[in-house]
Amino acid sequence: MEVNYIQHLNAVFKAFQEDSRLNPTHISLYLALFQLWNHHRFRESFHVNREDVMKLSKIGSKSTYHRCVKELNHYKYLVYEPSHNPFKGSKIKMLKFGTTSGQVLEQAVYQAVPNQGQAVVRYNKHIQTNLNSYKLPKPKNEIEVLQFFKKEEWPEVEAQKFFNHYQSIGWKIGGKIKIENWHASAKNWMLKAEELKQEKNKNELSQNAALSLSKGQDNLHTTRNKNYNKPL
Repeated sequence: MEVNYIQHLNAVFKAFQEDSRLNPTHISLYLALFQLWNHHRFRESFHVNREDVMKLSKIGSKSTYHRCVKELNHYKYLVYEPSHNPFKGSKIKMLKFGTTSGQVLEQAVYQAVPNQGQAVVRYNKHIQTNLNSYKLPKPKNEIEVLQFFKKEEWPEVEAQKFFNHYQSIGWKIGGKIKIENWHASAKNWMLKAEELKQEKNKNELSQNAALSLSKGQDNLHTTRNKNYNKPL
């Protein structure tokens, strides 16, 4: 099956949009590999040089590169076969995305072709379920929030604050944008709370330092009209 450049990119970009597991590094790496795939005229598989791919995708860390390519493999965007041979690059098989005839782009289907001798596997229900499993618009109840915060080693009172805040605004960011993953929102809440705590400690240290300086200056004040006739 031939690859339609435009249909493939439209379909894969839609998959990126719906997949909350991905970050910009995943997308940059995928596009670098897609460019190399295009250079190889969309062969079933091709070998890559890690340094070339890192340079093309603007990834500066080897550990980040290996983590992202393994995750793209796990998320079914490609098949990654490491060579463990310095003279032979790892093998990449890009899974095909596209549209069926007569469908609009919003109804793009995922087409995975492990090899040319196998039938096309549509982007069907079990894959859609896998994507939707990463969408957590809101917790089932307050207990679930308490358990999550306990797992992250955060106090119960912060869990209650988080739950009460978002429960009161319908689990929307700023009261307008619907939350897609409350776990991510909870972690942002923790980060913000940590920042506020650090800022508070910083302000208290500054105030204590200013107070100490002020007391020190008071102790240095002496009376100019001192009577030196008085015994010490």
